Amino acid sequence: MTPPIPDSMPAILCRAPEDYRLEEHPVPIPKNNEVLLRTHTVGICASDLKCYLGAPLFWGDDHRAGYCQAPVIPGHEFVGTVAALGPAAAATRGLALGDRVVSEQIVPCNSCRYCRRGQYWMCQVHDIYGFRQAAFGAMAEYVLLPANALNYKVPDAVPTEHAAYIEPLACAIHAVQRAQIELDHTVAIAGCGPLGLGMVATARLKNPRLLIALDLDDRRLEIARACGADLCINPGKVDAVAAVHQLTDGYGCDVYIEATGHPTAVEQGLHMICKLGTFVEFSVMREPVTVDWTIIGDTKELDVRGAHLSPHCYPIAIDMLAKGLLPMDQIITHRLPLQDFQQGIDLVAAGNASIKVTLAP
Repeated sequence: MTPPIPDSMPAILCRAPEDYRLEEHPVPIPKNNEVLLRTHTVGICASDLKCYLGAPLFWGDDHRAGYCQAPVIPGHEFVGTVAALGPAAAATRGLALGDRVVSEQIVPCNSCRYCRRGQYWMCQVHDIYGFRQAAFGAMAEYVLLPANALNYKVPDAVPTEHAAYIEPLACAIHAVQRAQIELDHTVAIAGCGPLGLGMVATARLKNPRLLIALDLDDRRLEIARACGADLCINPGKVDAVAAVHQLTDGYGCDVYIEATGHPTAVEQGLHMICKLGTFVEFSVMREPVTVDWTIIGDTKELDVRGAHLSPHCYPIAIDMLAKGLLPMDQIITHRLPLQDFQQGIDLVAAGNASIKVTLAP
């Protein structure tokens, strides 16, 4: 039996930049095709930090918009158990009470040009859990999955404490897919945080000739090695660009995936990559990046690709975790109660003592 659902719940409310509060909030009641989850675990992401700091977001028609619409409950990396179903949800969503479920971070509108083309991850409305008021997130005891949400059951082979990593791993998979890695490629992945480590593990499945992980933290590089990196380089200790050129007869890497969120890693990649190489940019940047675009065109004729969210990647991520392809006990470094959310945010902001930080409502 599922426990009774209370009228109110503890939740983190983003009221304004750097103004997050633990408050009592009404428990949402699912309607029609909606689903209510009892939240088990929710991760704190770099984009959550960007929302917390009040960074601008240039998306859609309103170029003055902030990264999130306050007031809103944050949290888009989550797993929970079905606690209630709307009147039509049991028949249409394929879910039952007690199922463990994750939901894609974006709730597509299904009406805009991109959704109609099947490119739902670029939805013009772009309701992402925890950032827009149409889709409150999971830093709360319960989270509502809207009618258009894309939901997936979590198999027993994936521990609940690991399932919150499905979202960042799915994003990492999409970034690697964008790179179109071939067997004879040298691949460099810059940044060994939660996303970069997922990219290393995914790129390992592509079996490139040489897979290189780059990070300023030797501890993270050791985890990258456990994820499948052939070689780990700390750019703070050696000239990483020179090292990669030496390893490739002076050509440079074929693929460079940027996952640090730091402008210097973008410039590093432009110098490290070979002519006709593929540069994939995924990071959530906190500041503008200035580079010599001549390198992209006149010098190297690079294929520069963005990577956004995780279209069609959740089933792959779930399968990777079910097969134990990542050292999850090393990747999830901190599990905190919901009331310690500020400590969690501070850990993510510092970046020197944690990799993946999660909260348990």
